[in-house]
Amino acid sequence: MIEYDPGPPLEIADILAAVPDCAPHRDYFWYDWGPVFYRGRLDGSSRLLCVASDPGPTERIALRTLVGDAGQRVQGFLAKLGLSHSYLCLNAFAYGLIPSQADRAGAVLRDPRQVEWRNALFTGATGPSLQAIVAFGVHARDAVRGWDPRPDVPVFDVPHPSSRDQAVLLARWRDAIDELRSIVTPDPDASPPEANYGAAFTEADYARIPSRDLPFGLPGWVGDDAWGRRATPPHRNSVWRPQPDDRHTLICVAPRG
Repeated sequence: MIEYDPGPPLEIADILAAVPDCAPHRDYFWYDWGPVFYRGRLDGSSRLLCVASDPGPTERIALRTLVGDAGQRVQGFLAKLGLSHSYLCLNAFAYGLIPSQADRAGAVLRDPRQVEWRNALFTGATGPSLQAIVAFGVHARDAVRGWDPRPDVPVFDVPHPSSRDQAVLLARWRDAIDELRSIVTPDPDASPPEANYGAAFTEADYARIPSRDLPFGLPGWVGDDAWGRRATPPHRNSVWRPQPDDRHTLICVAPRG
């Protein structure tokens, strides 16, 4: 059976369409590429909510968040919990954040209009099935802390999947998996949960983004950069922003064959 994401329900689409304009803060974001909002279930059926920082270049091409290398690490995290579909991925920022502006963008995160919109989305897209929340990184942590009223479920603050301190990332993710396995109900159709994290990331810790999370018509390799990680020299993403025109140019490279 062909699986794909048909897009948000109308009531959620109305919320997404009301995203506050970040034009006054455009210097902090890859603003001209527009927002990217979610990946996963928006119908209230998710048992785990994953909140990350912002969409990257692969996410802009795929029209869904957490699809590139970081997203494939998060998908591996979900696989270790036995989740094949009962999850939702959202962001603190709907627009791609320029890393050098990360500290200054905290003011945008706390802007009352942004908080009101983000909380409406978080609340509207989750429901009574929710069992836990994982905040990946500082901006995600702050966005979840500002969610009021927030569901009465456990919240796990862990490093962002692209954190450069791999030892701390793996230790925190390993501990979170141990705890979440006793909280989050696996999906009945999921494969048996993968082993927990070891001393270093391996390809087994990644998982491809399932087609049910992506719009119809995308090439089959979108959401699976294993070929790039195997390449010589290796690269983690097939889409990137080239300098000096990174605000207006994306380069996307498809695997041969």
